[in-house]
Amino acid sequence: MPTIELATATIEYEIFGPEDSPHPPVVFVHGVVVDGRMWADAAQGLADAGFRCYAPTLPLGAHRIPWGPDADRTPVGAARLIREFVDAQGLTDPTIVGCDTGGALCQFALDQDPDFASRVVFTNCDAFEQFPPQPYPVVFALLTRPGLTKRLVGLLHRSTALRHSIAGFGLLVTDPDPELSASILDPLRSDERIRDDLAAFLRAIDSSELAAITPRLSKVAVPVSVVWGTADRAFRPKLGRRLASVFADATFTEVPRSRTFVAMDRPQAVVDAVVEISARQVPRRP
Repeated sequence: MPTIELATATIEYEIFGPEDSPHPPVVFVHGVVVDGRMWADAAQGLADAGFRCYAPTLPLGAHRIPWGPDADRTPVGAARLIREFVDAQGLTDPTIVGCDTGGALCQFALDQDPDFASRVVFTNCDAFEQFPPQPYPVVFALLTRPGLTKRLVGLLHRSTALRHSIAGFGLLVTDPDPELSASILDPLRSDERIRDDLAAFLRAIDSSELAAITPRLSKVAVPVSVVWGTADRAFRPKLGRRLASVFADATFTEVPRSRTFVAMDRPQAVVDAVVEISARQVPRRP
């Protein structure tokens, strides 16, 4: 997997689709304790339709290259990484797709620079004061203790049934892939530096920050699509509708039989949303 050295971190990423695509490029943003592979089916579907897609793995707990204690290991710092990645790839007209904690990071990035993306697609994600929603405050509190994290991750790694229960990936995905879910946990299981990165990021989460940021995104003029799995037990459709209502140019689409990771449960819904929004007119920038 290729790597790219950004100003504040070195990260891995994958590219899908033709280099000479006639369509706007697509950048996917994942959440905590998952990597860019969660987007593979949606990205490949878009690549088959001629889109160029980028799936970076951010340092949020499933990464293999440590972020390090000298980095800004906060949501603000992670959002800066998204913008740095877009700039480093030379993407001047990107569509940004965010999920879970990654959707919150997209909101932080848009608050930093409302013009860094030309279009935005949100699937089930944090918004307003729900950063994170229940039951994640308890889970995140446990993961801020690296020693405990190692034991918990070891237990999940050994037991597919537990790993795929509602105490693990089963809360996020309808039918998790055993090999993928186990390998996602490998960095946390094997590297103390990765556990420290995750703990630092989770300790920095402050729900009041996103509660202030999300309403400010009414200043974002670009098209927005909110695509929401209705079987999600944490991110309820009401939150998705509330998020869509912030933006001047937004649509809201329900995705039945999908949990948090719509791109894994119903990848075609993400493909359709990106194709549709790519055809919408983007306001001219001054």
